[in-house]
Amino acid sequence: MSRYDYYSYFKPSQPIETDQGIKAKSKRGEFVKNWWANRWIKSLEKLVDAGRLRRGRTYARKGQVLSIEETKAGLKAKVQGSRRTPYKVTIEIDHLSDAQWERVIDALAEQAIFSAQLLAGEMPDDIEDAFRAAGVSLFPETEVELITECSCPDWANPCKHVAAVHYILGEQFDEDPFMLFRLRGRTQDQILAALRTRRADTVEPDEALVEETAEPVLPLAEMIDTFWEVGQPLTHFKTTIKPPVTEFPVLKRLGQPSFLADDLLTTLGPTYHAITEAALTAAFGEETENGEEQPEA
Repeated sequence: MSRYDYYSYFKPSQPIETDQGIKAKSKRGEFVKNWWANRWIKSLEKLVDAGRLRRGRTYARKGQVLSIEETKAGLKAKVQGSRRTPYKVTIEIDHLSDAQWERVIDALAEQAIFSAQLLAGEMPDDIEDAFRAAGVSLFPETEVELITECSCPDWANPCKHVAAVHYILGEQFDEDPFMLFRLRGRTQDQILAALRTRRADTVEPDEALVEETAEPVLPLAEMIDTFWEVGQPLTHFKTTIKPPVTEFPVLKRLGQPSFLADDLLTTLGPTYHAITEAALTAAFGEETENGEEQPEA
């Protein structure tokens, strides 16, 4: 067999092009924006060789991933490869046990900022610390925790089709960080309800301390003359105005409504930006550039 015949025989097959797939938003460079989605991609890169990883990224950007569906065990997807029938991909991630989730919720509840950010639909930067404190990990760290299968004839697992699904999932994690929790066995509502319960049980005001430190409340009749005057400066009260970690967290948490044909973020995003700019202008008296962190107030 000549070198040309050898290359032709073993040359990688080309996928059948389709316009029915989930086309990645990323066209070049970094595939995802947020740290948690990037962390998911990094976990994939530890398991897949460079060649299959590169081809999987190409598949994702060309729209070869036809569908992704959440299941009780993880995810199932269809990827259009070189054969007429799409390949079936399954990704299973070990659920944390009830006892492990209880420890995670306890660790999350110890930090009020975690509850605030999760309620806003954001993924806290150091949330992995809470999982580590509970003796577990949010992201799969071993091959035992992440089981992947594909119906393609490729002997390697994960193959390029599995890699393509991973990349599309990374973009979906960008939009919906709570999918990570669902894959570990808890929904957004379950986590937030548990956090509210923990916070309600642990944050109880000390009535004696309140009575000792609270300022006396004057009758309204005695405040009429000075009601509109500026009070004492709140020098001890410090706040920072800055963009959310996740853009449009409320809209993303609500999801795409069934009655709206156009994309919700595309439709309302400009309005939200305009309202934000108007509020910052009212607060600071000058135009601000979108996305820049504002000075402390």
